[in-house]
Amino acid sequence: MDYPFAYSKPATGKAFYGRKQDAKRICEALSGGESIAIYGAPKTGKTSLILESLSQLKLSKAQFKVAETDLLDVRESKVFLSRLCENVIRTFAATTEEYEDIIASCFTGTHVRFDPEACSSTGRIITLDGEPDKGDMAAMLTCPYTIAEERGVRLYIILKEFQNLRFITDWETLFKTMEAIMKRQRETGSQPLCSWIFTGSQLNAMKDIFEHTKYFFRLVKVMNPSPFEAKDITERILRGFLSSGKVVERAQIDRVCRTLGNNLWYINHFMSICDHLSKGYITEPVLQEAMDTMISLSLPRFCSIVNDLTDYQINLLRAVAEGQSRFSSADMIRRYGLSSSANVKRIKDALSKKEIVTFSDTDEASIIDPLFEFWVKKYFFRQEIDF
Repeated sequence: MDYPFAYSKPATGKAFYGRKQDAKRICEALSGGESIAIYGAPKTGKTSLILESLSQLKLSKAQFKVAETDLLDVRESKVFLSRLCENVIRTFAATTEEYEDIIASCFTGTHVRFDPEACSSTGRIITLDGEPDKGDMAAMLTCPYTIAEERGVRLYIILKEFQNLRFITDWETLFKTMEAIMKRQRETGSQPLCSWIFTGSQLNAMKDIFEHTKYFFRLVKVMNPSPFEAKDITERILRGFLSSGKVVERAQIDRVCRTLGNNLWYINHFMSICDHLSKGYITEPVLQEAMDTMISLSLPRFCSIVNDLTDYQINLLRAVAEGQSRFSSADMIRRYGLSSSANVKRIKDALSKKEIVTFSDTDEASIIDPLFEFWVKKYFFRQEIDF
């Protein structure tokens, strides 16, 4: 059933809007054999953008297969490599005989093997005795290219929550091996049939990988979602309420968009609450009740965030909430009790690693989660701000 304020699943088809040019650029990159990285805060439309781009490729009659691997729970290279290979193999094969043939083709001379009994009892395709050595790692990361070339089919590999690979002890070896393989595939002179789509919802961690330490430099195009325009969101919300015979003021929507940082997931959730609370006009009490509900749902998470902060970290967060910059200046250090410029660097690193604040190269800071920003300003730091 179509619902104008759906927020529980990715937006696809008619529900997708506002990022058509982003989808077009991603289609062009993938069609050209490029690998891409798409990252941003949670619930900012990354999955929707990827799905829409793949849908557009299908409409253009492009032939390809997709293998998706979720890395949320991965803490060992063995788990990642095995899961990656199994997902790729299942994309092209469906029987034990086919599994065995592919593994024999891709992993000769390695510790990777196919165990029919393990496959029958657990569904596991890949059996790897012990921890993977460099040869195993290289073969397993080359496997997608090998299969795609043998089958003559373009393959797109989606790696979700890619930043979590840095929890692996030997993650640097893993990244360098991936880089070497991607470079080697480019140097063959022909367009690789395998492309990677790296995604992650930890903004700072992904920025550190692709922008600061510059892993996969010139091997991966960063193609992050463009911001939604408030006017586009407003028009869509107006049409959504009109379809159910309800009326909302344009100024009210604009206010919600500003408070929630044009985050469409939050806005749809908010408007869904308003829709259920009202029968005709969306009144001010309805808007306030919707905001109170949003805050109530997130309150345990917000309290957990601030309870995990040191006094110094809270002081710097206050400075960010008050719109300050140049945090290492003597004035800022004195005003907010930050101790020293060396301590400021440590505090900034801590807030970044906790994915609370993101800092630009010019030291401009912003709180990543717009609803948390509103709550921490109004209810934690008790600023005089209105919704």
